[in-house]
Amino acid sequence: MMIKNKKGFTLIEILIVVAIIAILASVVLVGLGPTQQSGRDARRLSDLHEVQNGLELFYNKCGYYPGEINAGACGTTATTGYSTGATPMNTALTSAGLQISTVPLDPTNSGVHIYYYRTNGASASQYLLATVLENANNSVFTSYTAPDASGYGNGDALPGTTGCTNSATDPIYCITL
Repeated sequence: MMIKNKKGFTLIEILIVVAIIAILASVVLVGLGPTQQSGRDARRLSDLHEVQNGLELFYNKCGYYPGEINAGACGTTATTGYSTGATPMNTALTSAGLQISTVPLDPTNSGVHIYYYRTNGASASQYLLATVLENANNSVFTSYTAPDASGYGNGDALPGTTGCTNSATDPIYCITL
């Protein structure tokens, strides 16, 4: 009498287990989407405050914010805006002897997700920093009063259609001085 010793799994059993694991993994990844959005938005807000600190250090040393005024002073060149990569404001902050080696970039740094910088013209005594958040219902907007961006003309064109006003299509957050 011959006894069949059945050890191991059939191909069908293995495929079923792999399919179940794939379904569970996709459910977990879909569930993490909003958490990842919130994390990127938190980083954007933190980055804006870091850039703001750098601008204040620049102002304390040079007496003006990076802009069109005083080109060549403080080891900088004329700057008119800040959007992505090696930009004029980045160059101004990193070359002014402030011990700033890099200026943070947006976590995705693509599309509208870049940081925007504008000054109030020839005096360069005020600035506006802006970013587009991914979540229009972010808790930062609960006590947010959008600043008037109309006085900040020199620099980057602000994203979207609403200036610094939060809307469902343009969740823009701005910091001004």
